[in-house]
Amino acid sequence: MIRLIKKSFRFILISTVVLFAVFLFLRWCFPLQVEVPYSTVISADDGTVLHAYLSKDSKWRMAVTEKEVNPQLIKAILNKEDKYFYFHYGVNPVAVIRALFNNLLHQRKTSGASTITMQVVRLLYPAPRTWSNKMTEAFRATELEWQYSKDEILNLYLNLIPYGGNIEGVKAASVFYFGKLPSALSLAECATLCIIPNRPNSLRPGRYNEVIKRERNKWLHRFKKQHLFSDSDINDALNEPTDMQRQKAPALIPQLAFRMKEKYPQKNSIHTTIKTAMQHKLQVLVYNYSKRLALRNIYNAAAIVIDNKTRKVLAYIGSNDATDDLHQGQVDGVNAVRSPGSTLKPLVYALAIDKGLLTPMTIINDIPVNYMGYSPENFNSKFNGPVTVEFALSHSLNIPAVQTLNKLGVNTLTDALARSQFQSIAAQQKKLGLSVVLGGCGVKLSELSNLYSTFANNGNYVPLKYTHDDTVSYSFPLISDAAAYLTTEMLSKLIRPDMPNNYENSLRIPKIAWKTGTSYGRRDAWSIGYNKKYTIGVWVGNFDGSGIAELTGADMATPLLFDIFNTIDYSSEAEWFTTPKAVNFRLVCSESGKIPNTFCDKQVMDEFIPGISSNAVCTHAKEIMVSPDEKVSYCTSCAPAAGYKKILYPNPDPDLLAFYKSEHINIKMPPSHNIACSRIFNDSPPKITSPADAGEYLIDLKSGDKLMLSCHANSDVQTVYWYINDIFYRAAGAGEQLFFTPQKGSIKISCADDKGRNSDIHITVGAL
Repeated sequence: MIRLIKKSFRFILISTVVLFAVFLFLRWCFPLQVEVPYSTVISADDGTVLHAYLSKDSKWRMAVTEKEVNPQLIKAILNKEDKYFYFHYGVNPVAVIRALFNNLLHQRKTSGASTITMQVVRLLYPAPRTWSNKMTEAFRATELEWQYSKDEILNLYLNLIPYGGNIEGVKAASVFYFGKLPSALSLAECATLCIIPNRPNSLRPGRYNEVIKRERNKWLHRFKKQHLFSDSDINDALNEPTDMQRQKAPALIPQLAFRMKEKYPQKNSIHTTIKTAMQHKLQVLVYNYSKRLALRNIYNAAAIVIDNKTRKVLAYIGSNDATDDLHQGQVDGVNAVRSPGSTLKPLVYALAIDKGLLTPMTIINDIPVNYMGYSPENFNSKFNGPVTVEFALSHSLNIPAVQTLNKLGVNTLTDALARSQFQSIAAQQKKLGLSVVLGGCGVKLSELSNLYSTFANNGNYVPLKYTHDDTVSYSFPLISDAAAYLTTEMLSKLIRPDMPNNYENSLRIPKIAWKTGTSYGRRDAWSIGYNKKYTIGVWVGNFDGSGIAELTGADMATPLLFDIFNTIDYSSEAEWFTTPKAVNFRLVCSESGKIPNTFCDKQVMDEFIPGISSNAVCTHAKEIMVSPDEKVSYCTSCAPAAGYKKILYPNPDPDLLAFYKSEHINIKMPPSHNIACSRIFNDSPPKITSPADAGEYLIDLKSGDKLMLSCHANSDVQTVYWYINDIFYRAAGAGEQLFFTPQKGSIKISCADDKGRNSDIHITVGAL
């Protein structure tokens, strides 16, 4: 007996070893390959599916894990398909014996023995149901159990089970048939998804809803008998209707979805930072607003919302209507390169504040200028004369911005923009000039909006975050917190020309700092604003680049900006920016914005940065010694011992003086200097305004084309003297324009005033 037991044990042991060896050999010969192509799914911050793409095998198969599924669905599936899933090793021998007995007894197939593992194998390796294939299926099931954990196998099952047509997996079925995530399914919906895979064609939702309901309720009653769920939950489920219809594939963020799919080609699940509710609100606002603009032949709009604290993109409207093929609705307006108009001006002034070049109350001249042939004009083609920086920015004056950039240096601006990931500017940095501040460059709405979010974050730049997997965490101070604050205060003024001419919007103006922009030819209208919480960027125009006479940032983009702020942050005025410790207050002369002199009787309060802002004293007036009849002026070298008096005269710089003369604005001028004086003055020589220094001119030498000579001189200058290649040409009045016929080649032009001050320029003349 003992010998028999030993022989039996030895036989079993040898058989087991042989079978195991055979299993390993077969596994080596026929390795298990589990390659499931999933749909690319772009989800919102809360997991809601915003957009989805077909898998490589043209299936709607959305990857899901057990943790993302309602536990009631897992419980129902295990009860119905494989009660002993966690206790067998791929094949359930008890179920096999039971199925064989029942099928032989009834001489037909009455029950199956397939486990969940075997079903996964069948879904991975579809084949006709023959005895040989059944044996292969059993082997593969064992192989699957050897290679994967039970939870991994269950996850495969949840992702592969068929639900009719090209829909596979519980997540795709839940999204397409119920419009929700599998974690939010009701018990009735769980029971429905539990029964469809066995008969995906005869239980197709939308076509056989009544049959589905009947089958669902049958299983719900079985679950009730087994006490699988509470009676109350099952009773509620039995009464739940089955009005299922296959819905369209989610396509709420087509442009952003495409960007994310291109950026993360290996990922099948991209978890974005988009807020579902906010995205829906913006989509409705932008779509409805664009319908009104269409009446004016303006067909496209885009918008973006940024969380200032985290730099997460909360809403992304690449186009008001992605289905509008007639007006290029598929274009991504947030990521498209367009001309920014005036939207870069705030950064120019902020950088200049940090350099100590100006403060909000600094006076800057809005007068005609010429920089080597470049003569910018204001939007309304008018000049305002001396204005404060605050006025210049809030009124978006072009000339003060160009003058400030000229002092600052174009490279200072373009370097800052390149560091802030303005891709087009970084690529063309060496080619850009002063016109960049007026829109002579290309930018994206996302880049601009993040720039303004930098203002809202004390001047610290941080890249935008579109997904939860974004690990980029670097930051750098683009501007100081003081410059950011001072610029924000200037941008939040309400008395400005870019306030929308719209009564509805004037009822509720949000507390924000904002800037508008209109590109050359009125092809792009921008409005970008921010408060403590959010930065919102809006672009309006036509993707085909066609200009519209009515298209301006103020009238077309800002109303939408206000609507969005009032929708997502109605109480925006509850919290505002606080004054940084680096900012202080001082009185300055209202005529110059500088430290008051003894003659400055009009003073205003100004904010400045101690140790950075200029401490220059005001010189808007000048005390001059004149004869008692005020017909002759003297300097310290020629003043008589007695018989003179001192009078304050305006002291505008030569450019402003020339503007006054051109506009016929009379100011009190000092009398002519004492003709007997032999002193030579060294300060403030004439400024040659034409031709432009280092300019290159092509003229028709045969026809005798001429070039103009003009300069700006101090108020005490009456006569100037012109020289061509150090040869005297002729004398002229200080504001007089002359013309001369140049020769081909390099030419030196000099201008001296009646005080002995001299300036030179060089030009190159070529023949046409």
